[in-house]
Amino acid sequence: MKLLIVESPTKAKTIARFIPDKDLKVEASVGHIRDIPKSNKDAIDIDNGFTPRYIIPEEKKKVVALLKKQIQKADSVYLATDPDREGEAIAWHIQEVCDIKNPQRVVFHEITKEAVSEALAHPREIDMNLKKAQEARRVLDRLFGYDLSGLIWKKVRYGLSAGRVQSPALRIIVEKEKEIRAFNPETYWIIDALFNTKKKETLPATYEKTLTDEKEKDEILKRIPSASWHIAGIEETQATRKPRAPFTTSTLQQSASSFLGYSPSITMRLAQKLYEAGHITYMRTDSISLSSQAIGQMASVIEKTYGKNYLEVRHYKTKSKNAQEAHEAIRPTNSAIPSAGATPQEKKLYDLIRTRALTSQMKDAQIEKKKILITDETETDTFVSNGSHIIFDGWLKADIRAKQEDVLLPPLEKGQPLTLVSHESQEKQTEPPRRYSEAGIIKELEKRGIGRPSTYATIIQTLQKRGYVIKEKRSLIPTDTGEVVSNFLSQHFSTYISDSFTAEMEDELDEIAQGERTYKKTLSDFYTSFKQEVDKKQDIEKLTTLGKAPDTIVCPLCGSGMVQKLGRGGVFLSCDRFPECHGSRTKDGKEIQPPKDTGKTCPHCEKGTLVEKEGKYGKFTACSKYPKCTYIEKNEKQEKEYLEKYSTGITCPVCKKGQMVERKGRYGTFYSCSQYPSCTYTTKAKPLDKICGYTREDGTTCQALMMEGTKTIPQRCSDKTCPNHNPHKL
Repeated sequence: MKLLIVESPTKAKTIARFIPDKDLKVEASVGHIRDIPKSNKDAIDIDNGFTPRYIIPEEKKKVVALLKKQIQKADSVYLATDPDREGEAIAWHIQEVCDIKNPQRVVFHEITKEAVSEALAHPREIDMNLKKAQEARRVLDRLFGYDLSGLIWKKVRYGLSAGRVQSPALRIIVEKEKEIRAFNPETYWIIDALFNTKKKETLPATYEKTLTDEKEKDEILKRIPSASWHIAGIEETQATRKPRAPFTTSTLQQSASSFLGYSPSITMRLAQKLYEAGHITYMRTDSISLSSQAIGQMASVIEKTYGKNYLEVRHYKTKSKNAQEAHEAIRPTNSAIPSAGATPQEKKLYDLIRTRALTSQMKDAQIEKKKILITDETETDTFVSNGSHIIFDGWLKADIRAKQEDVLLPPLEKGQPLTLVSHESQEKQTEPPRRYSEAGIIKELEKRGIGRPSTYATIIQTLQKRGYVIKEKRSLIPTDTGEVVSNFLSQHFSTYISDSFTAEMEDELDEIAQGERTYKKTLSDFYTSFKQEVDKKQDIEKLTTLGKAPDTIVCPLCGSGMVQKLGRGGVFLSCDRFPECHGSRTKDGKEIQPPKDTGKTCPHCEKGTLVEKEGKYGKFTACSKYPKCTYIEKNEKQEKEYLEKYSTGITCPVCKKGQMVERKGRYGTFYSCSQYPSCTYTTKAKPLDKICGYTREDGTTCQALMMEGTKTIPQRCSDKTCPNHNPHKL
């Protein structure tokens, strides 16, 4: 018997389905079978060359026992874990734990009959350089986290943490927030005008200059009505829009976030399922190249679907010096299949991947741009009108998401007189830098060389789980806790959370993978100086305060000054005489009342008493035994006041009793039914007082609420399974 071991049960089923070899048995390790303990520094033997002491988690012992049993029956064992460093490490762990004498490592980048058969015909040994590179990353991350998190617990607050890649990402988000706060808006004016031709054809235009002087703006507005206007010039240019390369991990996460609203972690989970089901190639890659076989298949699909005139075979070359070991971009395993996936979400992601791959082999779009210059008889003032239209749609034929509406202008000639119909000025202000979205921070991390494709989703997820960053709409905003941690690290460990250090460390890991650098030297070079730096900081003063509060804010109990402190709910103001005085305020200066005992016994645990507290969103009554008991009493008066303030007035479409209310959660604003917890209906965006009403293929009518969309899609169905959730595709 031949035994093929993969990580995923789904992957095992897919392979077993199209390789009906009775002599081949496929088993799954269900991911890693052992790991370095998270909370035990002794798990790494530093004195013995940074040797990790691995453990087999309790939940994996049955899997290991099953694998050992099957290996004993097998004549040959093939390890077909994923084609990257992590997959190589898992293969090595299986060999070590199960004591496999001569394992044969097989690698494929897509789960198709041809790819798997080819891999089985050409096995190799486990690449120890790849395994060492992955092990070095794990050990580095553990050492960084153990030492630095321990210091933060002592000097800032218990329970906080730092990470080798997580902390630089947090610093970048915090720096952007500081830029926004420091931004000073400047006022400016634009002047819009509407002109008519003799045939009464309208021509909108904008004054050629942005005006920053109000006096100059007023003088121009006085001149405009009495002037005679004509076409001073017509500039015509042709532009091309080239298709983008097929997806890498990073660009897939960015596009899925922008077009589908998927978080990086959701995108990677869906992509993993599509890969394991055999629909797409391996989803962790820096490569943009495509195999000649894949290009040929795509060319055939393009010719049949759009015509030969749309085909242009392109060969993309990966520019990233750090491209990981997967050799192709993310693409469908069979481009001729228009739809694939077990769920609506998977199908949408597959469509995104397929469209991007196909358009990469299509001709440029040709666009004609026209710029009209409109001036007065003295040529003192000039307006500009811009138009464009697509001459040849090229790859845009297949990608409607990227298509822009034509801006058509009437037929015009130089010198042609125009009549001013109307004009108006608009006062505006320059806007601060935009916060990073999930797509934006991934792009920034990639640009700076921080992290790798397999880590981007985890970085963002960790920052949110730790409470260092919250997501409001699509923006990532640092919390008070996140800023405090980032400022502490920037002050004391700026070198270790800098772009250059993090990027250089990634390069060194790449060198280990290529056999150009040793495991022990890399870890020793890092840890010797890092440990010294951490030891130096053991004597720094504990960060009990974050600085003085403004002099205008005094303690509500004793009138003394106040200082900023970090609590579990964020930054607050405390009396500078604490613990003699317990006066406190919110960071905005509002007095925080001390907990008041109501004298009632907690109905949940029957041990604590109910106390009235002041929280981030107002007063509430909870059990005094918190966090052991998490009971919170529902305050009908407060609930009524909250509903009056935040209710949308829209009836819940599910229970028909409650109203949709704006709420704030850990990940930002959302809208839920006021009858919660008896009704759990929610929408992510602001609901509209309108039922979708879309008729599905099965004849049923969608009864979900419509909700606010984007500039290009003003409203959409709140039910993600409804086709009207993406009305631009209908």
